[in-house]
Amino acid sequence: MTPLIGITCSIDEQADRLQLNLSYLEAIEAAGGVPVLLGGSEATARELLSRLDGILFTGGVDLDPSYFGEAPLPGLGEVSPRRDSFEVELCRAAYRHGIPSLGICRGCQLMAVALGGDLYQDLPSQKPDTLQHAQRAPRSHRSHVVTVTAGSRLAAIAGGETLRVNSFHHQSVRRLPPGAAACAVAPDGVLEAFEDPGHPFWLAVQWHPEGLWQEDPVALALFRSLVGAAQEVASRGR
Repeated sequence: MTPLIGITCSIDEQADRLQLNLSYLEAIEAAGGVPVLLGGSEATARELLSRLDGILFTGGVDLDPSYFGEAPLPGLGEVSPRRDSFEVELCRAAYRHGIPSLGICRGCQLMAVALGGDLYQDLPSQKPDTLQHAQRAPRSHRSHVVTVTAGSRLAAIAGGETLRVNSFHHQSVRRLPPGAAACAVAPDGVLEAFEDPGHPFWLAVQWHPEGLWQEDPVALALFRSLVGAAQEVASRGR
């Protein structure tokens, strides 16, 4: 059975619509999964878990800092309350039920915050000695390197301990949730990926492999790893 991979979407509340870059959908298809676009209420999020084999938490606007006990700082960007409530519940339920999950950019931050971590709301103002993490170059351009932790799941996927990645963020994970381990960092110390060794597949990256997979074998390998883990769930039966 081909695994069903749920993909979270951005919400444009003014236009009353869900939105998704096609590159996410195409990457899941290229990796052998069947993409399913997700949205709805917290109750819907809980119901979805019996029907999905894996989840891709995508990029988008900032997370509301109230989820980690902070008031908004001046550098905080746009937030999406409906998206936050849906995805936080979906993320927590996916973790509890052992559903393979991959987070990208905002999705990486969400997977940390939903389980008890926190964020830098705005790197330029809170950690001003960092690299340019919001690159001014096409999405396919890999602007800086990251160092991958030896022996991690990410290192096994990447086949090495150094990657060159793209970068489109001004927030980042500051404190990881219990059980999670950093598995990649930028030269300035900014966390670029984490995983949970105690979960069947729980991996989050700060960069955007959906913008790289057509040319970068490691980016495609990330999506294939998610789909492969989801295939095991589908084979057991949901």
